[in-house]
Amino acid sequence: MAALSSSALRREISERNLVRAQNHEHELTYGSVASVIYHGETGEHGNFFPASYRAICKRPEWARRLEKCYTASGRVPRSADRRRYELDCANSSDALLMNIFCCPGILLRAQICTVLGVNRGEVPEFGFRVGVPLRDGHVDRTEIDMRLGPLLVEAKLTESGFQSAPMRLLVRYKELDEVFDVEDLHANGGRVRGYQLIRGALAAHATGGSFAVLCDARRRDLMEQWFGVMCAVRSLSFRSRLKLLTWQEIAQAAPRRLQQFLEEKYGIVAEV
Repeated sequence: MAALSSSALRREISERNLVRAQNHEHELTYGSVASVIYHGETGEHGNFFPASYRAICKRPEWARRLEKCYTASGRVPRSADRRRYELDCANSSDALLMNIFCCPGILLRAQICTVLGVNRGEVPEFGFRVGVPLRDGHVDRTEIDMRLGPLLVEAKLTESGFQSAPMRLLVRYKELDEVFDVEDLHANGGRVRGYQLIRGALAAHATGGSFAVLCDARRRDLMEQWFGVMCAVRSLSFRSRLKLLTWQEIAQAAPRRLQQFLEEKYGIVAEV
């Protein structure tokens, strides 16, 4: 499988959705690579697998996630005429996450639960807020894309990376030195790469759970960033609670119709 940059994957997904969007209400953003912004339709949504969308609409705590604001509305023609939402965008990793994990029965499948390391029947929580302990006795509230029981999940698709932060932000965390060999974290000009990953791992450590990064198998750059952070973890037992999963691995355990949807819309082909 060929490696792709964030921009190359964004271009592929855009091309796929330009074809798909011919059958759905949508608009396009400005730019050299136009993103498809789908409009909600009666009982369906072009950005979602039909069974998943119906399940989302039936569960209020999931449906609220659909109201997450689209931060690039300024790149849409007539941007002031209506509200746009993050999960309307064809390359939204949050939408992809919900397309899979809101599919009825998906978390009753033994294969997918084994891959994730969770019990069958777990109910996902999206946009889960968790507190990471600070040295001053307070906590840093951070949002995790999804929680499945003890598993915290950070999902990526076309994002360029996992953010960076100055070291002064990292040293605030109470358990930083216990969890990481700080000298092994990748720093450049006083900024540390993979800030989201470090914070996610610290959240899992604080809660006694595990932490997984879920990304496209074609994004070797994201995988390398995650491996770099994992290599800085001191404890082998805690490192075993850190996972790298790909959308392709998850697709392998999905129902056939969902597999077809993922391949058509995202180019995600189930690993065999």
